[in-house]
Amino acid sequence: MNRFASSMLRSTTTSSALTKAALTASMRQYSTPATASNFVKIVEVGPRDGLQNEKQVIPAPVKIELIERLANAGLPVVEATSFVSPKWVPQMGDNHEVFTKIQKKPNVGYPVLAPNIRGVDNAIAAGASEVAMFTAVTESFNRKNTNCSTEEAIDRMEQVTKAALDKGLKVRGYVSCVLGCPYEGVVSPIAVAQMAKRMYDAGCYEISLGDTIGVGTAGSMGLMLEEVIKVVPTEALAVHCHDTYGQALANILKALEYGIRVVDSSVAGLGGCPYAPGAKGNVATEDVVYMLHGMGFDTGVSLKSLVEIGAWISEKLGRETNSRAGAALKLRRESRL
Repeated sequence: MNRFASSMLRSTTTSSALTKAALTASMRQYSTPATASNFVKIVEVGPRDGLQNEKQVIPAPVKIELIERLANAGLPVVEATSFVSPKWVPQMGDNHEVFTKIQKKPNVGYPVLAPNIRGVDNAIAAGASEVAMFTAVTESFNRKNTNCSTEEAIDRMEQVTKAALDKGLKVRGYVSCVLGCPYEGVVSPIAVAQMAKRMYDAGCYEISLGDTIGVGTAGSMGLMLEEVIKVVPTEALAVHCHDTYGQALANILKALEYGIRVVDSSVAGLGGCPYAPGAKGNVATEDVVYMLHGMGFDTGVSLKSLVEIGAWISEKLGRETNSRAGAALKLRRESRL
């Protein structure tokens, strides 16, 4: 076991039992029941993760309408924006305006990304009740993206999570590069499990396991989940699959077999993979919902509305949808007119 994995293991095994119990009592009620459940919660990440790398400036009213339409389509969670410095993510520079002007629906979650304490404070000022934060499994990815070591990234995550929890917020965690790293290649499932446990012990009610560059297969997804579910309850896990190699739906299906009942996706497949130019990025929400409904799962989401929203936002961006199901269903509908 490498030095990083060993230090993580020592840290997790020395966590205070009292702290764990308190966190469990205060936060775990937000988790989604898993295993035998016929309901799959879709976490729509298009307005944030999908749009943040768009080069063209997207007007705030378009973002607001997108969020509202997604909520009206029945999506239970719509990740709205990111409270980061506009210097680093210019597309999210209108975060306060977007979040405060959304006509929010009851029983719909509108989490925002807030990777540091300043972001948490700004999110609270805008009225947010849930924040998300992230860290990667590998040293190289963390140094390239956050200019710090993995251990420093974890320490920061724990500090920011505590600050958010102390202020009454729900906290969701993202673990990046769970099935592969653009710099280090294959990632150890044990390292992923240890990272996920650190997030869970810090107080994240849900941990989203991200195949950031979309290199995973159902085989590697299964091997990774075998380790993670040993240390984190299944009901506290989600999967976030990119479709770079066309494997996202297969990977989601494998996660369902392991009892995972929370799936991140992006309408129209918004969001590309920066490490594979021209390749597809986030799995399309339309494709996920089409598959789930075909398997008999309940999502509470209107596929018809999703297809319309995907076509609408794609038109606003001046390109075709990245959703295969969305494109096919749109053509079928038009042929019947």
